[in-house]
Amino acid sequence: MSHVTRQTSAPRADLILEDGTKFSGKLFGAQKSVRGEVVFNTGMMGYPQTMTDPSYEGQILVFTYPLLGNYGIPGDKKINGIEENFESEKIHTTAIIVSEYSEKFSHFAAKKSLGDWMEENDVPGITGIDTRALTQHLRTNGAMLGKIVVNKEDPGKFFDPNKINLVAQVSTKAPKTYKASGKKTVILVDCGIKNNSIKNFLNRGVSVIRVPWNYNFLDKGPKFDGVFLSNGPGDPMLVTETHELVRKTLKKKIPTFGICLGNQLMSIAAGAKTYKLKFGHRSQNQPCMNLEDKRCYITSQNHGFAVNEKTIPKDWKVYFENVNDGTVEGVKHKSLPFFAVQFHPESTPGPVDTEFLFDEFIKFL
Repeated sequence: MSHVTRQTSAPRADLILEDGTKFSGKLFGAQKSVRGEVVFNTGMMGYPQTMTDPSYEGQILVFTYPLLGNYGIPGDKKINGIEENFESEKIHTTAIIVSEYSEKFSHFAAKKSLGDWMEENDVPGITGIDTRALTQHLRTNGAMLGKIVVNKEDPGKFFDPNKINLVAQVSTKAPKTYKASGKKTVILVDCGIKNNSIKNFLNRGVSVIRVPWNYNFLDKGPKFDGVFLSNGPGDPMLVTETHELVRKTLKKKIPTFGICLGNQLMSIAAGAKTYKLKFGHRSQNQPCMNLEDKRCYITSQNHGFAVNEKTIPKDWKVYFENVNDGTVEGVKHKSLPFFAVQFHPESTPGPVDTEFLFDEFIKFL
């Protein structure tokens, strides 16, 4: 299957960073000016899954891989009410920046072009930018605010999405149950969940009750065996209602497992602090070592904040460590059934090497 996108007279678009640096290119996707936090992802594949990851809410994403759009976008396909080809119901990136957008795409599952999909979701993109130079600039100076200006239509002042509660924007608005074949059930605290986390429980026969980020599941009566804290966007310190729910969960000694933002929320509830990384970890090739058995795993990651190791309470320990920079990639209670990881064992995109962590959690139920 091969198609040609409508790129005959693409307008000019500028990426302007808060330090005044400007990169110019051609627009594709939606024709609109936007603003957000500019970050980069060094992954080589999986752009449909990456762009629909709710953890990218509010961010202008730079793809360092030089060619995007060449295999198009698959069609919608739901199994058990869950989108099969995407990580949520819509694109969450505010915009994307690429070196070269492929006007032609070819793949047996492709139904539309990347540009057409972005236009449907009202998301702009810029092509023709030197993404190597842009990435070097962000690595040197750190992730920074930016805006995309189309046809000189300035979207206004720079906007920092980390100053607002992004979790409240991406979380489900009401509880939803996904039934599985087994007898166990977990409460999934949706802070911006990726679909493949739900699938990992269902595939293991564990039912899921998905609840909003601030839903008091402890007092409202659903029966469950454990709690799962999902990934999500933004500054973990702003999600104070979830902090309190997790504190109560840990106090009741309910088995609890967290991923990405869930790792930060569990750590904060236990008494630790978090901080913002210079440019974050966004890729599918981050090496992380399990400090219990010294095995190293290649992991998929997407986060801009991390747990401060020096603030972790004495009855907790570092579970995983990033081999590249030594940052905390997981925490674990020394005696109770609580653990979390900063990376994404559910993958999509990325390696599935650490998917066994779902099995480790289920053993506690």
